[in-house]
Amino acid sequence: MSGLTETVLAGVSLEQALLVAVGVAGGYWLIRWKDRKRDAAMERRCGAIVESAKREAESILRESRMTASEESAEQRRQIEASFASKRQEWNEQEERLARRESLINGQLEGVVSQEKAVRDREKQIQEQQARLEVLQAEVAEVLKQRKLELQKVSHLDESEARALLLKEVEQDALRDSTDLTRHILESAKSKAEEQARRVLSLAIQRYAGTHTFETTTATVALQGDEIKGRIIGREGRNIRSFEAATGVTVLIDDTPNAVVLSGFDPVRREIAREAMQRLILDGRIHPTRIEEIVAAVSQEMDETLVQAGEDAFFRVNLTPTHPEVVMLLGRLRFRHSFSQNILDHSVEVAQLMGLMAAEIGIDINSAKRAGLLHDIGKAVNHEVEGSHAIVGAEIVKRCGESEDIVNGVASHHDEVPHTNLLGILVSAADAISASRPGARSESMSTYLKRLENLEQIGLSFPGVERCFAVQAGRELRVVVQPEKINDEQSFALARSVARKIEEELHYPGQIRVTVVRETRCVEFAK
Repeated sequence: MSGLTETVLAGVSLEQALLVAVGVAGGYWLIRWKDRKRDAAMERRCGAIVESAKREAESILRESRMTASEESAEQRRQIEASFASKRQEWNEQEERLARRESLINGQLEGVVSQEKAVRDREKQIQEQQARLEVLQAEVAEVLKQRKLELQKVSHLDESEARALLLKEVEQDALRDSTDLTRHILESAKSKAEEQARRVLSLAIQRYAGTHTFETTTATVALQGDEIKGRIIGREGRNIRSFEAATGVTVLIDDTPNAVVLSGFDPVRREIAREAMQRLILDGRIHPTRIEEIVAAVSQEMDETLVQAGEDAFFRVNLTPTHPEVVMLLGRLRFRHSFSQNILDHSVEVAQLMGLMAAEIGIDINSAKRAGLLHDIGKAVNHEVEGSHAIVGAEIVKRCGESEDIVNGVASHHDEVPHTNLLGILVSAADAISASRPGARSESMSTYLKRLENLEQIGLSFPGVERCFAVQAGRELRVVVQPEKINDEQSFALARSVARKIEEELHYPGQIRVTVVRETRCVEFAK
């Protein structure tokens, strides 16, 4: 190695060696200068990044402080508003308490004054009683003297007078008994007719289903009479297929733009109505299409019935149990009793049952279930015989309901003895729901006729100026002429009008008779 170096050095001059050395040193220092310059630039760039980060952090910090300040101010405003509302509520409560305290003090003063008046009245009654005892003693003495005088005048002793008196009393009693017997017979006849009407109505309801406004038909509107020919079909095959598939009668008469569907079963009638509307919209009316549409609508109707039954349970916060009960309860949606929907009526009865059960402290769910299912026997067709209460009790018993609920359903019309309170409560709730004003409406002509007859009865008495039937015919207000009827005669007139209404009109519930007499005092200043 040393020999090679020596050989190289020997071949290179001293000046060249110096140039090489200087070049190497200069390149080394040039590289070091570039490295320092690059490091300085890197440091400046890092410093700029750090400064930028600091500025961004300060900006974020300022924004956060501003946001926090705004939120704090908003929360402060909300808290102050809440305190203000609370303060206002407290002031209102204090005012109500002050008014209530004043009212209680006034009532207490009234009670004290009434108690004083009662004590004074008792003292007066005691004094009157003492005077009455004295008068009774005097009357007894007078009667004794009169009896002796009558014996002298009539020349009859006491036994003969008693026999004569007993004979007259016997004749009076016989006459009264005859009148009472006639009254009892008339009352029994009236009740028998009413019971017969109720039985017939229930039988029609079980067989005919809904009889809203005394009808068993459904009407389907048509766009024109030319569609009637397509409904009938060639030689009537379409209408025969439709009647066979739905079980209802199709009446295509001279009624313009309408087809009437007649049938006792309301569910079948609803299926027929929906199927007829779909066929008219589809336009393809032939036996095969009729069967397809009726089958589809029947399946949808089953789902609708189940949904209606479940909705009824949910409306009274109960859990559905047996599918048959749910289905039958849903069928009540399409049945009516004197224009009152039976399903809505059952829900009303269930809600009333829950309220009454809570008041008397018995199981609320059992009471609601008995009220909801009390008319479920009306959903069964005429193939099952018996009253709807007994039939409904057999259904709910078969579907696993408790004995208390079964008896509540069976006894709500007193057809079987009550074994618990549910039957009595169902009877009360059933009567309340049925007698609610407007629950069982009547036709407009019948309603107007009843109001007219009621006013005519009031106008038939002398001295009556005007009559007004108000509150849907539950009150008759009679305005009399004050110069012809005085105050005492007004009371007698009210009794006479009420008695005549009882004799001539048939109406549910009771009618209040109010006689109004106005006294006018007129003077002229001259």
